[in-house]
Amino acid sequence: MKLPPHKSKLDSLPACAVLLAGGRGTRFWPRSRVRTPKQLLDIAGPSSMLAATAARLAPLISPRDIWAVTNVEQAAAVRRELSGVPASRILTEPVGRNTAAAIGLAAIHLAREYGDALMAVLPSDHYIARPAPFRKIIRAALDLARVHENLVVLGIPPTRPETGFGYIERGGISSRPRGIAAYSVRRFTEKPSLAVAKKYAGSRKYYWNAGMFFWRASTFLECLGRFLPATHRALTEIGETIGTPRYQRTLRRIYPLLENISVDYAIMEPATRPRSSKAAPRVSVIPAGVGWSDIGSWAAVYDLVTAQTGAKSGANVSAGPSFTHDAHGNYFWSAKKFVAAIGVHDLVLVETDDAILICSRHRSQDVAKIVPWLEQQRHHTLL
Repeated sequence: MKLPPHKSKLDSLPACAVLLAGGRGTRFWPRSRVRTPKQLLDIAGPSSMLAATAARLAPLISPRDIWAVTNVEQAAAVRRELSGVPASRILTEPVGRNTAAAIGLAAIHLAREYGDALMAVLPSDHYIARPAPFRKIIRAALDLARVHENLVVLGIPPTRPETGFGYIERGGISSRPRGIAAYSVRRFTEKPSLAVAKKYAGSRKYYWNAGMFFWRASTFLECLGRFLPATHRALTEIGETIGTPRYQRTLRRIYPLLENISVDYAIMEPATRPRSSKAAPRVSVIPAGVGWSDIGSWAAVYDLVTAQTGAKSGANVSAGPSFTHDAHGNYFWSAKKFVAAIGVHDLVLVETDDAILICSRHRSQDVAKIVPWLEQQRHHTLL
């Protein structure tokens, strides 16, 4: 795959980060709520995960080139967390329509603002242990994305047979942007069974799909027109009103009608099917061994903190003052209260002003089941 010359008019394309910041983070209840979801919490460090995501991009991408897509309930908090980002760069969805629509909304704004731009699409609630190598990989991915038909995804080398992630199967090396190997993508796969995940993890040909994508705004919009034409037409109509008094009214009228589908299903999977023309997109994966974690549960927080502190296996972790006796493997979070624990093992305890969560650390994925029950029972104050 031929890369553009180091100096060309392509170099003038601005590189922008699009942070997806509209999730609810139900597995982090009771701390995570509708207005303060996971990405707005200080789960993995002293700052919110959203602020940390933006900070690790510096100096590669400046705050003025960061965009965020969020929802009505979280928009004000997102603006506070991204205080260096112009308010016009915080895009608000009137209703959630999954990642294809959210990225498309950002793409039409970038096209309107710049004519065309490079897009680094990143989740706002993930953890990266090695930000400097991560930025080097982003530079390589953006270089590759400068070629018009290229779609680039980062692949996380699996450290275990994980059944909760989608996987990317790589082919041969397609190019070496900045000396970093990029591979052609053979296919994207669903979340596998444990037996299949073990096969993937041991093959060295599969990567976790962490949802980090790179392309030109024009490339993405052309793919949207090819694979999701109704959504493309609707977003084009919205785009024609950007900067006018009609924008908000048009957005509220049209956006709820968009297809509710992820970018993986809508764009990436069909793009890896046999090419029907020379203009078809080309998908590449760049391995990114950067200490990535999606911090998907309270158990993952426990694992992260013990790794960061070098704690021994089975250590107790507490976010505040605590006393333990004959207790091990517990995670405690309480903002105001002293925690004392005796004779308990592998528990999660999270206390807020109006709720207490107690669960087995090994069942922390099931915390997500609480929120639908609260919604069904109309316990709105706990949401």
